[in-house]
Amino acid sequence: MSEWNDKIIEEFRANAGTVGGPFEGTPLILLTTTGARTGAVRTNPVVCLCDGERILVFASYAGAPRHPDWYHNLLANPTVTVEVGDGTAIETFTATATPLSGEERDRMYARQTELAPVFADYQKKTSRVIPVVALYRRDPERARALGDELVRIHDGLRAEMAALLTAVEEALATGTSVDLPGRGLEEALRERCLSFCTNFHQHHFNENERGFPLLERAYPGLAPTLDRLREEHVRLAEIKEDLRAAVGEAGTGDPAALKDRLSRLSAELEAHFAREEEQLLAALNAL
Repeated sequence: MSEWNDKIIEEFRANAGTVGGPFEGTPLILLTTTGARTGAVRTNPVVCLCDGERILVFASYAGAPRHPDWYHNLLANPTVTVEVGDGTAIETFTATATPLSGEERDRMYARQTELAPVFADYQKKTSRVIPVVALYRRDPERARALGDELVRIHDGLRAEMAALLTAVEEALATGTSVDLPGRGLEEALRERCLSFCTNFHQHHFNENERGFPLLERAYPGLAPTLDRLREEHVRLAEIKEDLRAAVGEAGTGDPAALKDRLSRLSAELEAHFAREEEQLLAALNAL
């Protein structure tokens, strides 16, 4: 098998991703993993399926009773190297490997069997569920840009919250009511922070490579931190609604009540921001 793989790899690299024989016309990539036990790098040609900006590979092993070694390797070390050819040149990049599960795995494997019916035969030959693995390209510059954007949004909201608190304190000092339209504050919180945070964990691999899932794939150990941040997003949304109710539909609220709510929201936002910056910036910059 090793000698057979070596010949395909040689042909793949010599012909910019094009191979003949049994794989002629079949989409292939070269996948390089790090040995789970040895730490040695291993390269394997694998059949692939492009799905948007991610690449799917299938640990079929031609229906053998056990998973291929490369699959065990990427479970232990999800950072992999991918070589993709278009017949004229080969592109090499680093990716994070993430096995799919449940309905998504079944749907993607079914799509592959429609394109290559032999994969249905592979599944029939073995009692194991053939894994489907998604490969997500890493882009350090975009990751750092996301970290910079996170800080910029935080700093903007910090300044805005300070200005709102100052306005309320001035109203208290003069004994007058404060006109603080709920729409303005709601827009600021939604557009500049809460919407960003809510959507942050829902992104997979879009144009800006932003999202908690990106971090979870690269750093499984961050999962408890990210779960805590998600819970904080829910809490912050509740406080925002409480604040909007205090402002009132007419846009005029009691200064003391507004200050209390603003102060609580400001304190929780700052604690949340500090945790995100402490825990996530280092991870983003290290991608």
